Amino acid sequence: MKNKKIKKVLSGIGKFFAVLFTTLGLFLIFILGICFILIHGPSEAAKNQFVCALQETSAMGWVANIFLSQDEIDEMIKKNQMADVAEGTVSDTNLVIIGDNDENKETPDIELIDIVGDTYKGKLLIVKDPSRVFVGTIPEFYEGTGEVVADICKRYDAIAGINGGEFVDMGSYSYSAMPVGVVISEGKLLQGDMDTTYNITGFTEDNILVVGKMTPREALAMNVRDCVHTLHETGPFLIIDGEPLTVPDTTVYGGGKNPRTAIGQRADGAVLLMVVDGRQAESIGATFKDMTYLMLEYGAVNAACMDGGTSTQMVYEGEVVNKPYSPTGPRRCPTGFLVRK
Repeated sequence: MKNKKIKKVLSGIGKFFAVLFTTLGLFLIFILGICFILIHGPSEAAKNQFVCALQETSAMGWVANIFLSQDEIDEMIKKNQMADVAEGTVSDTNLVIIGDNDENKETPDIELIDIVGDTYKGKLLIVKDPSRVFVGTIPEFYEGTGEVVADICKRYDAIAGINGGEFVDMGSYSYSAMPVGVVISEGKLLQGDMDTTYNITGFTEDNILVVGKMTPREALAMNVRDCVHTLHETGPFLIIDGEPLTVPDTTVYGGGKNPRTAIGQRADGAVLLMVVDGRQAESIGATFKDMTYLMLEYGAVNAACMDGGTSTQMVYEGEVVNKPYSPTGPRRCPTGFLVRK
């Protein structure tokens, strides 16, 4: 009798797992079928967007390799990249005159705005006084775990912040405490080789946002007080001297639709901190080209993207105000652009 009960239980467990694995298998086949249709279907635009979106993720980039060769993927990414700039290109600081706008006198010191597009939702924080914006960091850089932006804000008693520059990413959250490239915070060089050229985004002592290719030595010589670096492929420059940097071919879109973070500055000095959510039903995400035209819409004369994807997060008054794509919460990062109280 006892053996019959044991057999019945084991039979039930076996049926449960058989149903479970069958369901998972059918679901996997369904997902791969959708991927096949997107990649080999009639829409070249959908193919470009989908493959580029996959390649910009840490965990799902391999999916495209099931259907396409690496050469095909590389060519597609190349066609979808934002235009790069020549070495030595640096934005003109004379185009920004802080407070040179009568309307600016009537606006709030900090304004939080909802952003809504066809495929995305996000937040824009307009900071009237650019002297309040700076680069905050974790206590030290190392191969370990960084901090979410909310905790970096707490360390500096900042009222707001977004995630900052690029960091070492080995497909694991344990490598998010080591920045890639240069980091200057409050006038001190914390990371980077003095004579290596980086893609620098940051503020001068005169509170002008500078974007361009330069060495830390050159940046410090022009009185850059706070800056970070992002690779062109990860966080390209979007606008330099009022001119948008577009993709080479107008039939493609500047990367896939993903969560994005960007920073810009208007001609009157106001700073634009922007995040767009992605990889969610209510917000698929934005391309780099989308971010460019959003920044233009809100008056940016210079703008650049920061690290995106699971890193994308905005904190205001102690709360995460966007919806980061991560079941475990916002990703831990080594740097952020923060706003003093």
